Amino acid sequence: MGQLPQLTISATLGDQAYTAIREAIVSGVLERGQKVTERGLAESLDISATPVREALRRLEQDRLVERTGPRSVRIAKYAEDELREFSMIGDSLRALAARMAAEKATAAQKRQMRTVLDKADRLRGKAIEVGPGGDEERELIEEILHCMRQFHALVDEASGNATLLQMLHMVDAFGADERRNSVLSEVSGERRSAVTARYHQHRAIYDAIAAGDGRRAEELMNAHSQSSSSSLLTARFSH
Repeated sequence: MGQLPQLTISATLGDQAYTAIREAIVSGVLERGQKVTERGLAESLDISATPVREALRRLEQDRLVERTGPRSVRIAKYAEDELREFSMIGDSLRALAARMAAEKATAAQKRQMRTVLDKADRLRGKAIEVGPGGDEERELIEEILHCMRQFHALVDEASGNATLLQMLHMVDAFGADERRNSVLSEVSGERRSAVTARYHQHRAIYDAIAAGDGRRAEELMNAHSQSSSSSLLTARFSH
């Protein structure tokens, strides 16, 4: 099992353990189907078993782990049909968030979105100058992907709906690391143009939000999310 991050005392240990274990699942440090124990996780986090037990109860509710014994769990693994349904739910929620963001976003939130996209454009310009295939391009693409994640997080936050944010928090745990790897694979293969098309969709979504056009923002985000999910699922089940 990979080394999990050490914790601080700024939040309850149960909260920190939940965040750390969830991130390990999302990032792939803890692999789908892997069996882990409360003791093993506690030792990796350098804390007692009690906050780990609390964290695992919450992760069970999120459906990220499955109880296999009194002190052990398995990282949840899902069938293709169920993962496709998770993707459909996530696509719909993200589209709704874009619509609500167009209706509620403050001027400051819109500026933040634009700033992130402008930064991504500068990074993309550098990546084009560097050329395909090298380590420098890969590093720049990873920075661009980070900007895109920031943009989506800003759109979600601008929706101003706590329930929607909580639901997105749950569905986003399914495949985040795979989504990154899928994009990197597409860029280095024959689907670079598809990635470029999805990249430009972010600016169109922002324009709709900035204009306060909720219906347009929802339509664009729905198409964008479905395209992204389709690529991820194809990559996941093609081998």
